[in-house]
Amino acid sequence: MRGPRMATIMEMREVAAERAQIDAKVHGGTLLSAFLATVERHRDAEALRWKQGADWQSLSWRQYSEAVRHVALGLHAEGLERGEFVLIVSRNRPETHVAELGVLAAGGVPLYLYNALAPEQVAYIANHCEATVAFLENPDVLRSFAAIRHQLPHLRRIFLLEGGTERGDDWVSAWDQPSVAGRGVEQSAPGAFERLCDAVQPDDLATVIYTSGTTGWPKGVRIAHRSVLWNLTSMNMVLPPSPDRRRISYLPMAHVTGRLIAMWEPILNGGTVVFCPDPSQLFDLTLEVRPTWFMGVPRIWEKLHAGLTVRLAADPDPAHRALLTEAIEIGRQVAALRQRSEPVPPELEREFDGTASIRRGVLACVGLDNCEVAGTGAAPIEPGILRFFHALGLPLTEGWGMTELTAAVTVMALDRIRVGTVGYAIPGVEVRVAEDGELLVRCGCVTPGYHKDPELTASTIDAEGWLHTGDVGTIDDDGYVRIVDRKKELIITSGGKNISPAAVEQQLLRHPLIGQACAIGDRRKYVTALLVLDPDVAPAWARRHGIEAASISDLACHPEVLTEVERAVDEANQHLARVEQVKRFRLLPKEWTAGSGELTPTMKKRRRFIVEKYAREIEGMYVEG
Repeated sequence: MRGPRMATIMEMREVAAERAQIDAKVHGGTLLSAFLATVERHRDAEALRWKQGADWQSLSWRQYSEAVRHVALGLHAEGLERGEFVLIVSRNRPETHVAELGVLAAGGVPLYLYNALAPEQVAYIANHCEATVAFLENPDVLRSFAAIRHQLPHLRRIFLLEGGTERGDDWVSAWDQPSVAGRGVEQSAPGAFERLCDAVQPDDLATVIYTSGTTGWPKGVRIAHRSVLWNLTSMNMVLPPSPDRRRISYLPMAHVTGRLIAMWEPILNGGTVVFCPDPSQLFDLTLEVRPTWFMGVPRIWEKLHAGLTVRLAADPDPAHRALLTEAIEIGRQVAALRQRSEPVPPELEREFDGTASIRRGVLACVGLDNCEVAGTGAAPIEPGILRFFHALGLPLTEGWGMTELTAAVTVMALDRIRVGTVGYAIPGVEVRVAEDGELLVRCGCVTPGYHKDPELTASTIDAEGWLHTGDVGTIDDDGYVRIVDRKKELIITSGGKNISPAAVEQQLLRHPLIGQACAIGDRRKYVTALLVLDPDVAPAWARRHGIEAASISDLACHPEVLTEVERAVDEANQHLARVEQVKRFRLLPKEWTAGSGELTPTMKKRRRFIVEKYAREIEGMYVEG
């Protein structure tokens, strides 16, 4: 017993030392002090870039800070009180960054809302946080707010980022009004901006993020300045930053990952943020921008993988196609050896070096040939997709975290990648497995709690400071974490067997024809699945097999497609325990999207919604016959 106990004490001492080191680095700091320090280091470097029509526009760090200064002084002059909430509802664009930092400097709390929220959801969040000011993108968003104006008693002023304002309505003002007022304050009261920033404290709120949730009203996760800096400082110790880093802001800013990538991380580390207001244009923009840091949810990587796979298979030159296939296979072998810390034979190393330009050329087809760090998270990803990009030379890794932890708390250094895991705890973070398999986390970036919900806070963070994540996982002897499933999403069959739907879905998604899958079986006799064809792969597959079909819905009922999908399900079942195997499936005619309701804005499956929407199809799979 003595050996394991001593090891645990030594581990605790190491984590405690790391935590003390991070605490010292972030002591007294806020996002505003970090921002101003970055401005001093990179004054004339490009900070923000966006397209206006066909032309690129940009702001340097100095110009960025001037814009923030004027908005902050204007908001303060207009009466924004310390601690008041300010809503931001917009696509990804530079004005929202200026607004967010301006709100923080004025002592307020910026809070993004998803564009697709229903009016009653907007009213709930606005009233729950008692928001007094809102920045709205355009007249279309304004109309949705005007329709529920009578339900928003606290909201006294709206600033419109673009479009005209109604005359005689003091509820709505133009975007430049705070800036104009702020310039006047700057002239009459030198040093006012610095005094505002100095008044902001590390434990003040940097934001509250209302989690999208699948049922019920969303919960507001409180995130302090100190938590953000703590998380980023720890992460920098594993993945050192580059001052020339280029990232694309396309994920919703109402989600913690979108916020971390596009706002918080650049504030601390510098570099350039390029805005993509329309996610459907992401891959076109990637080709132009050539990002050096790219984060995507699994669905993004699935689409990139599908697109490249189709492109490679469609190469009309058999010799060139064979060359590409060989180069990728060589890359796959080398990546596998390096990830196992095994030496690469000299001959294989020479072949690898000789085919580097070929693999880089494949990545150039999607604009990722300059990408140095690539990541994924938020949901499981098929390991084969990770290995495909590793073979091309892109170090794609998984991470894990949650809003309540500020961001990711497990990542992997690029020379310590282990496929099938979400990495290991970043410095200063403790992760352990509870008796029921739930992962618990304790660190310096745990949320101080849920907004106006002390009971939920107490049930989520225990008396010893451990956050109960709701994720079920394992930790191996080297500290690598594997996520098994969400604790509340485990399937419990009528026979009492516990099954991970994510594990079943991962096997189904190995076949390129299957783009989306949802395993069903809670309180049922056996497991079934709802499946959706991949909209990029299916048409190409159909053409190769001589099938003429006008749409995905046509293909979903074509006999040859159904036969191939049945083969895919049979193959998946070969890798599953008997109780996990899919007995029946239904191939649905339309892709699941956030707009159709099956996915959240960050492309996670809304399982309860799917079960309710497709209740008839599900019941049909359980009809005896």
